[in-house]
Amino acid sequence: MGEILVLYYSRTGGTAEMARQVARGVEETPGMMARLRTVPAISTVCEAVEDDIPATGPPYVRLEDLQECAGLALGSPTRFGNMAAPLKYFLDSTGGLWLAGTLSGKPAGVFTSASTLHGGQESTLLTMMLPLLHHGMLLVGLPFTERALHETRSGGTPYGPSHCSGPESKTRLDSEEKGLCRALGRRLADVAQRLAAV
Repeated sequence: MGEILVLYYSRTGGTAEMARQVARGVEETPGMMARLRTVPAISTVCEAVEDDIPATGPPYVRLEDLQECAGLALGSPTRFGNMAAPLKYFLDSTGGLWLAGTLSGKPAGVFTSASTLHGGQESTLLTMMLPLLHHGMLLVGLPFTERALHETRSGGTPYGPSHCSGPESKTRLDSEEKGLCRALGRRLADVAQRLAAV
């Protein structure tokens, strides 16, 4: 079975729920599995020390997860129109994989969550794509053949799924947001299978 790595960072739970929905979409594709991983928090004043295994949720990502995956879904909350620092910190550690071309030719997609409708979701998605392009990954977005892109009143873009969590980050994903997350998972799984067959 091929595996899609669903890698994310989440503080209030919105991006984590999106990751679970993307993973569901991956696993709706026969012969494909999702590998859910996260990254530890970092500190601006000192080195953050975390246990090797988080108290809750999926394990922390290892470089081997990137080596072993057939594709990547990358998720982050929006931070001033960019990805959160813990996810960027991890990506900055992947220089060896970049040098070896490990991710080159693998499909990748991105997703994000923000507390307001105009919180910078699209710029976050676009900037998340930049390190993936440097790695030589093949970007997969959401086409407008996905009906939910026409119907959503909250999150959702052709660049990747998005979610509007509200000012206190308590708003749950609505049906269109969930559907778009699952659609991204299915598209990544499908593209990974097609590439493997070439």
